[in-house]
Amino acid sequence: MTTPIEEARLGDIAELRQLYYAVYGTRYPSALGTDPAEMARLIRDPHTRWLVARCPRTGVLVGSAAVHGEAGTRIGRLEGLAVHPEQRGSGLAGRLTEALCAATLDAGTTDSVYATVRTVSAGPQRVVARHGFRPLGILPNAVDLGSRESLALYARHAPGVLERRVPVTEVPGFLVPLLRTTGASLGIGYEAARATAPPPPPETPEGPPLELIEAPAFVRRRFQARFPDGGGWFYPLHAPNVLLSPTDGAFEVYAYLNHTGGYCALVTAHPEPAAAKGCLEQVTKALGRAGAGYVEALVPLGHHAALAAFAAQGFVAGAVYPAMRREADGFHDYVVMSRAAEHVDFRSLVVEPPLQPFLDSYVSAWASAHLPAPEPAP
Repeated sequence: MTTPIEEARLGDIAELRQLYYAVYGTRYPSALGTDPAEMARLIRDPHTRWLVARCPRTGVLVGSAAVHGEAGTRIGRLEGLAVHPEQRGSGLAGRLTEALCAATLDAGTTDSVYATVRTVSAGPQRVVARHGFRPLGILPNAVDLGSRESLALYARHAPGVLERRVPVTEVPGFLVPLLRTTGASLGIGYEAARATAPPPPPETPEGPPLELIEAPAFVRRRFQARFPDGGGWFYPLHAPNVLLSPTDGAFEVYAYLNHTGGYCALVTAHPEPAAAKGCLEQVTKALGRAGAGYVEALVPLGHHAALAAFAAQGFVAGAVYPAMRREADGFHDYVVMSRAAEHVDFRSLVVEPPLQPFLDSYVSAWASAHLPAPEPAP
């Protein structure tokens, strides 16, 4: 008997929370499965498609998944994919994934959908791969689910999107292996991008101490006042909830900090994103003291100086998201630069063959960034 799939309703919230607890325990970092108020908002949200499945025999809710979007972008995030342990192996995860892609990508409302996939087993990677998602990279130590777990970034694009990418004429040389791996994964090329040496990092003396303001409503209002039209920033589906600024007020850094998962996304800086590039070390340390064991930034592939600035502060390129941002002239590629505070141990990863080249690329990039160059043999 086929398990029916239907839209989530407000009356499902209590059962949904029980489902996420049964699948993830108490460490699930997303409000989608833990916060009743946020769950109700997402169910009502016109930019979110949330589907659930019930056992046809008992009527018990046994599956859930959503694609979350936001106004002003055409990117969706596949999240909250959960199947009750008693239903694993039934194909329900795949049916939920395909139904959501049909309602978003196939319907023409989104240009791409991405997913951050657990690597503790092969199952999640196989589910998304069977439904058109392709690996884009590794996010090391990205989330705390009782212990630090690395995630894999996967995405599926609507037809014709990748063909409308805006070419980049030059990239820092350290990105070439990752770009080559991404091109092979998606069947695209970066031949037009010339590898060049990154510019030297800015020599900026250590400035005054940073203050971290963690007041979500205040930060959101200030962010909207600073960026009323969204210009100068781009980090879809991450609303900033913390603000960092030196005591002299020279700049402001906006970030999204998730305490449950122990991770942080740098969103932008004011008066411009480059304003804080000489203080990334201070910013990262301040966020680490606030509980972020993993910090990431989304940097346009065409912003050579910004990529070099992050690399100079110990950030490593772990993923490339081709055709992520849609603008008038086409689609622009972005690079995920990340820095993990704790030792990264990949020995427990379960990596499917399509993902393995990305893991190899990350390990090589990390070694180049953090290990001394070998001395020539005498």
